Amino acid sequence: MIRYALVCDEAHEFESWFSSASGFDEQARRGFVTCPHCNSPRVTKAIMAPNVARRDRDEATPAPAAVQPAQEQQPQDMLLVDSKMAEVRAMVRALREKIMEHTTDVGAAFPEEARKIHDGDAEARPIRGQASFEEARALIEDGVEIMPIPLLPEERN
Repeated sequence: MIRYALVCDEAHEFESWFSSASGFDEQARRGFVTCPHCNSPRVTKAIMAPNVARRDRDEATPAPAAVQPAQEQQPQDMLLVDSKMAEVRAMVRALREKIMEHTTDVGAAFPEEARKIHDGDAEARPIRGQASFEEARALIEDGVEIMPIPLLPEERN
């Protein structure tokens, strides 16, 4: 596994794990790597400091008291998501379920429907759908109140 510092074309910085360097390249080429802030697929690796081992640290580290034979050692659980992040994900999941339950999906017609509702040309009702970044920006600039629905981590894979 390799961790990369990433940045999107909107200058949002974030990190992500990949199975290998070629794994990142392939996923980025196919548009699978997206910014968690703006959902932009235009993501590149950011400059990051390497994690370099130092010899002076090894000397200061006390040796373990006793080492068990390999067959007796128990593998430690590896946490990819700590308990706080799991709690946040559960809250996002609950929010998303509530939004899905109480809105009507208008699909790609979202920008037009949201504008009609805002202008009073359509019945006011909670809707959801898809809009490009440019369409969403235009709606916000025109005073139409919209917000992105948070994606769940499993929806990005």
